[in-house]
Amino acid sequence: MKRYLELTIGFARTGVTGYGGGPATIPLIEYEAVKKYRWMTEEEFGETLALANTLPGPIATKMAAYIGYKVQGVVGAVVAILAHVLPSLIGMVGLLGFLYSFRNSPIVSGMVEGVTPVIGVMLAGLAYKFFEKGKKGLGIPIMGASVGLCFVFLELVKVHPGIVIALFLLTAFFTAMYKEKEKEKRLQVNTEIERKEKRL
Repeated sequence: MKRYLELTIGFARTGVTGYGGGPATIPLIEYEAVKKYRWMTEEEFGETLALANTLPGPIATKMAAYIGYKVQGVVGAVVAILAHVLPSLIGMVGLLGFLYSFRNSPIVSGMVEGVTPVIGVMLAGLAYKFFEKGKKGLGIPIMGASVGLCFVFLELVKVHPGIVIALFLLTAFFTAMYKEKEKEKRLQVNTEIERKEKRL
């Protein structure tokens, strides 16, 4: 029961405070899942986020579903999704008419603009963490080249993010397979050399 309560509280917070849409909610979900409740590691969160971006649908809802399922199975996934979606849904239905009447108000505009820098800093912090992990795993030259390619595909060519992520995942998969085969070949060669040396 404690886990269900934690899922409800954690994802209700991300739903209520996630101004700016799905991407802006990701740092909040990371805080709840990795730092506060320790449902997963930073590495697992990053991998899950990358895979979730290749699938259709809102990113925050997909993350809530996966984390909820990881913590408490199917019921946990349902609880996490409802906890994330319902507060903002109820707020939209209840307050939409009221807020719409003040849509041109400088106060409302100022509130939205005031939140924007906070969202930007949170996203920048998350991006920096991913960059540091990538730098450790790939090295600075490959990481820099990957960032450059991503910028070209996403900002200049305007390729869908899901397609770019899928391409990079496939590239990483085949690269890892190639390295594993090369490693096996080297082991076989070394084994053969050791056998020949023992015969001599």
